[in-house]
Amino acid sequence: MNSRSMAGFLGAVVAAIVLAAAFIYGPSPSQLHNPAPPAAQQQAAPAAEPAPAPTPRGPVIREVPNN
Repeated sequence: MNSRSMAGFLGAVVAAIVLAAAFIYGPSPSQLHNPAPPAAQQQAAPAAEPAPAPTPRGPVIREVPNN
């Protein structure tokens, strides 16, 4: 066997292993057709007042001069 045919054989073996792992560890067909129902969502109580905006810290540079 030359190196090209050996590489092709090893590539086929690796592809077969990856394909088998995808079938074993992937989702089952029943999970694909029947997705899990969404979890029940609790309604949050409305907040009395929103928190004030944070004050800026340090100088704010709005324009950089071109020197």
